[in-house]
Amino acid sequence: MTTGDLPRCPWPGSDPLYVAYHDEEWGVPEYDDRALFEKLILDGFQAGLAWITILRKRDAFRAAFDGFEPAQIARYDAKKIEALMGDAAIVRNRLKIEGAVRSAQAWLDMMETGPGFSAFLWDFVDGKPILNRHKSMSDVPAETPLSRKMSNALKARGFKFCGPTIVYAFMQATGLVNDHLTSCHRHQACAVL
Repeated sequence: MTTGDLPRCPWPGSDPLYVAYHDEEWGVPEYDDRALFEKLILDGFQAGLAWITILRKRDAFRAAFDGFEPAQIARYDAKKIEALMGDAAIVRNRLKIEGAVRSAQAWLDMMETGPGFSAFLWDFVDGKPILNRHKSMSDVPAETPLSRKMSNALKARGFKFCGPTIVYAFMQATGLVNDHLTSCHRHQACAVL
């Protein structure tokens, strides 16, 4: 698909918010521990929904979840969870909200006792993005052996809502893998970041 003069992956369609996300964020390597946590939690909330739904609610999620600061989320009690369940601006799913709290606790543990969240994730790809060369969307997998391995490792550390399909979407979004189609103007741009 092309919008203006730029060829791009077809999935954002013509929605300006989705196109901006595709052109500015998706596939750009992310190394910040907190930003990676936010993206993993949002990908967990996306399960069963379209990503554009989460993208449209992202600012509301950031407000409701204290800027995705894991130290604050890890301390959420039943009262805070009930308040989140009453917040129509976010996805109100009790299991996902409680999973975000448990994932924040796991993140804190990893930061205190392990290599850090970013280092843990990037170690799966030897510190550099996997550069795929897909020509059509039908070539792009929903999960891979590597996303299954990462999913299992995250679950073993206590993270929730991190199945292999969620993890692969997360890997694509955070640039651990570059799945922009070869015809997309962002494929080469993300390859050299």
